[in-house]
Amino acid sequence: MRYRLFGKTGLSVSVFGLGCMRFPTEKDADGNQIVEKDKAFELIHTAINEGVNYFDTAYPYHGGQSEPLLGEALSSVNREEIFVATKSPVWKVEDHDDFERFIDKQLERLRTDYIDFYLLHSLNRKLWDKAIEHRALDFLEKIQSDGRAKHVGFSFHDNFDVFKEITRSYDWDMLQIQLNFLDQHYQAGLKGLEFAAEMEIPVVVMEPLRGGRLAEPPSKEIAAAWNKASLKRKPVEWAFRWLYNRPEVNVILSGVSTMEHLKEDIAIFDKAEPRCMTEEELRVVEQVRELYDKGLPVRCTGCNYCIPCPSGVEIASVFNLYNNASLYNDYDNQSRLYKNWFVDPGKGAEACVECGQCEEACPQELPVIKLLKEAHSHLITEEFQHMQNLRTS
Repeated sequence: MRYRLFGKTGLSVSVFGLGCMRFPTEKDADGNQIVEKDKAFELIHTAINEGVNYFDTAYPYHGGQSEPLLGEALSSVNREEIFVATKSPVWKVEDHDDFERFIDKQLERLRTDYIDFYLLHSLNRKLWDKAIEHRALDFLEKIQSDGRAKHVGFSFHDNFDVFKEITRSYDWDMLQIQLNFLDQHYQAGLKGLEFAAEMEIPVVVMEPLRGGRLAEPPSKEIAAAWNKASLKRKPVEWAFRWLYNRPEVNVILSGVSTMEHLKEDIAIFDKAEPRCMTEEELRVVEQVRELYDKGLPVRCTGCNYCIPCPSGVEIASVFNLYNNASLYNDYDNQSRLYKNWFVDPGKGAEACVECGQCEEACPQELPVIKLLKEAHSHLITEEFQHMQNLRTS
């Protein structure tokens, strides 16, 4: 495993960080999604044995199951050798005391008396204003002084100007942004990465694969673009390589749900050297970025912050079908899946009542309601529409 110095903290942190929001799940007797504990433990302990020392979780991950699961998994290892990052759910805070209530609950869940990196979660303009209103910065100073958090930071989902304002507002120990070769100019983007480097603040990157999209088998056109490179690599390696090529990136988070994916990621990160890409390789990545950019109508990362929908719409899954249909020109097959998996069970976009809860929750600030209508109209093929008309006639 490769390591990088984590800014002024002086810590040596693994370039690969295990994200704890995509563990394998199954349904319990009541139909609720629960984490498969034994498999998740195996993933965590294998990562540790391979040298991973950075683990990222948050209050809402896996419906609140992630923190206690990680805490239990780490109870059998040397805690001093592991760095745990978790986050304050700012959107749930109604007064200053709520910050205290949440961190104490998280310490209990994680079975620890301190958190290595404690972040204000998913800051945007609205949540930053809320954090300031309820004196979040005073809270951060307090938990560092009393030892409940060793280092503090924030994770971010908004535009560069808001990012710059927040970054300048406090003596942050670290920050976390969404970045991948497709999102170079989205949200904080590369400008944010470079600005943080100027401020000498270490950066943790989330969504390096855009919810797994950049690791999936590519379309023929995109595969042909990758094959222009002198050295052949899998798409997942290209995506990670583009990030760890940047010396400003300290940690790259990846959530895994299978042992196969974990071992593949670890093998890729064994080569995680800064400035490892040639000009030719960077040109190939840019060509692929342009192809993806034209083919993806919805920039959903599948984080599922919008779930559960009060009307039962499987929002991220509908968007995934729509993206697949567009990227692979596969509307007929994706339409059949849409009908069988979502429309017939009443979980399709047509069930949306436009309550707006999803748009409030979306860290990407997507116009979800509008995009659901768009996805539905594109996934309804003539054949499918004819069948729907027969059913209602």
